[in-house]
Amino acid sequence: MNATLQETEDPTAVPLPPALQSRNPFAWLTIFGPGAVIASLTIGSGELIFSSRAGALFGYRLLWFFVLVLALKWVLAFATARHMVLTGAHPFQRWMELPGPRGWFPMVFLLLALVSFPIWVSFHAGTLGTLLSWLAGTERSLRGSAYFLWGMAILLVVLALVIKGTYARLERLQLIIVASMLLCVVISLFLLKPDWLKLFEGLVVPQLPEYPAWIGQHPELQGRPVWVETITYVGVLGGSGYDYLAYVSYLRSKHWGRAGQAIADPATLEEMARDPSHVTRRWLRALWIDSLLSFVAVLIFSGVFVACGATVLGPQHKIPGGSNLLQLQAAFVSPIYPWLQPLYFVGAFLTIFGTLYGTIEVAPAVLREVAEAFRPGSAERHASRLRLWSVIWAGIGGLVVVVWSFVYHLASGAEIPPSLIATLTPVNLFTGVFACGLICLLSIWMDHRHLPRALRMTWPLRLLNILAAIVFLWLGIKGYWDHSGWTAFTILAATLAAGWLLVSVKKFAIRQ
Repeated sequence: MNATLQETEDPTAVPLPPALQSRNPFAWLTIFGPGAVIASLTIGSGELIFSSRAGALFGYRLLWFFVLVLALKWVLAFATARHMVLTGAHPFQRWMELPGPRGWFPMVFLLLALVSFPIWVSFHAGTLGTLLSWLAGTERSLRGSAYFLWGMAILLVVLALVIKGTYARLERLQLIIVASMLLCVVISLFLLKPDWLKLFEGLVVPQLPEYPAWIGQHPELQGRPVWVETITYVGVLGGSGYDYLAYVSYLRSKHWGRAGQAIADPATLEEMARDPSHVTRRWLRALWIDSLLSFVAVLIFSGVFVACGATVLGPQHKIPGGSNLLQLQAAFVSPIYPWLQPLYFVGAFLTIFGTLYGTIEVAPAVLREVAEAFRPGSAERHASRLRLWSVIWAGIGGLVVVVWSFVYHLASGAEIPPSLIATLTPVNLFTGVFACGLICLLSIWMDHRHLPRALRMTWPLRLLNILAAIVFLWLGIKGYWDHSGWTAFTILAATLAAGWLLVSVKKFAIRQ
């Protein structure tokens, strides 16, 4: 009765849906929405490709590590989105207040996104291209680079769909893909009959990664440090830092709590802090359910594909890599039921297609929030224009990367085209690892600066955020050092300086 009265008296409160007030856990499944989008962004590459690759290379040794990474990324996603539900403020809006020129840190993230998104888009388009080229029998054409042409074609198709798309369409598409693939991979796991004892041991016993003796058969692994390979998995599993910033933005469309409303003033927050049953605070259950289901789905996918890679590909000394990123995984089903192979290829195509679609859709969310942070109200006024710019930036930029890779390969005279994974690695170390550590640290800062004590994260969640920040920052630093030494840190420092300088110059110009 009190809860109903509170919902009626609070003019800013969004009423809770019946599912959140039900005691039936199955009713909570209807809440699953934005989390499905985030899950689908990683399932296409993180699980289908990289989890299979991890299983083939390391067996079950990294399963405990995958569980740790996904748990910490859940902490990141929940803590960041929690602030939006309670206050209506996106992290970019809060980061405007960091010491230094106003807005320098959001500008740094924007500059890094300008580089990162086209490379991620080109990777997914290239991955689809390898599958289509293999199915069409053109994998050896143009010295093995025909898949770039297929990637260009499929990227143009996706761009046409994205330009006409909406968040609601994206959510529905990704829900169908995630549910279908989840059912298929669980069935595959039981049919393959993995070593269940070793699987359980891999989940609970920490073990360090070591390359198998047969990696000499794979030239792309020569000179690739084992920790660079391992940390690459960290970046793709569960999504990247930009995915979580987009996840927070998607909550505006769902109107969970104060998401989608004006930022709560101190008086509103104090009133909310005094009432433990306040309807806005109860909206956190939706966030908890949605984010938890998302990461549970990703964990199941990870475990299944690691097991499949260890059971099928490892003994054959094969790994997904080069221009052969999706074809090998057909062996997970074809030895048992050969007629399932075409279904696998359809599922793999749709999964990566959904990942490519979703990755481009993340770009409008990021640009919209940056624009809103710098100029409040501008995101709504210029929504269509910002969406068009961001799609052009991510989609056409990705197309440029694919075209450049194709032309470069033909002009170089090399027999082997550039590895898609090698191209992705430097960007992935920032977007999926180092940036996650920064976001975790700043989530704690945002809570401390803007929320009354009663609304701040509980101490276990705060400690987990600190742990996540330490782990991701350390892994990011180590990955960068092992990959390219001082060069990586020079580029990162230059980007920080560029963000600081750009907002300083803009501020000076306004004063003039």
